[in-house]
Amino acid sequence: MAYPETLFQDIRVTSSEIGIRKIGVRELWESLKEGYEDFNAKPSFGIFLTFIYPLFALLLTFFVVGENLHRLVFPVLAGLTFLGPVVSVGLFSVSRRRERGLDLSWRCAFDFIHTCSFAPIAALSVVMTLLYAAWLFLAQFIYVGLFGADPPASLAAFVTEVTTTRQGGALIFYGVGVGALFAFAALAFSVFAFPLLLDKPTTSLTAIGVSIKAVTSNFIVMLIWGLIVVVALAVGASLLLMGLAAVLPILGHATWHLYRKVVQS
Repeated sequence: MAYPETLFQDIRVTSSEIGIRKIGVRELWESLKEGYEDFNAKPSFGIFLTFIYPLFALLLTFFVVGENLHRLVFPVLAGLTFLGPVVSVGLFSVSRRRERGLDLSWRCAFDFIHTCSFAPIAALSVVMTLLYAAWLFLAQFIYVGLFGADPPASLAAFVTEVTTTRQGGALIFYGVGVGALFAFAALAFSVFAFPLLLDKPTTSLTAIGVSIKAVTSNFIVMLIWGLIVVVALAVGASLLLMGLAAVLPILGHATWHLYRKVVQS
């Protein structure tokens, strides 16, 4: 069914109208291949968003924490995955327009801000931003509980604390455990919710519910997808912006194609 994309829209797709497919690992590789093809079709757009993405995360971190960031360097890097879907909406739009044979200009990629999709996308973006802020606060709480309120003198001193002390081992243990829970929550809430909101007229709560259902229905496959994302981002980050300039857009486009394979309505 086709839905008119207007700002004021009374029709809303409910969760009962949306089906969930079960997929295998093969579909993950297919999505990555299709994401790479989308990136090749419009590389400048993805590269631009790559520069906006870490800048947005860094400014948000300074706003939330507002102090020495040495002790939060790893939580900040890990938390980038929480904000990825927010920044990737433009990439989803490019993939969506490309599969329909529409104009891929920058202006057209952001046409969704004039449709009924914009409000729920904005609401879900706020949810993901709050989740990121909660993760930073909790990471800081764990650090202070183990090392005290005084921040490390430098990044090198922080690394030494973490790698050579008993408290550092505890920090790694609790940080990885809590971070994994937050990462899974971010994946379940957003991985299919943002593409669904862009694709169909529905509410943010419905989109979150569908996304959670889709992730739990493909639990093992989606855990593998989460691992692929983490490894790809780590490799991209190790190559600084040159690596992220390719990794981030490809993952964003691939997420759209993964949505197409899992969610049906």
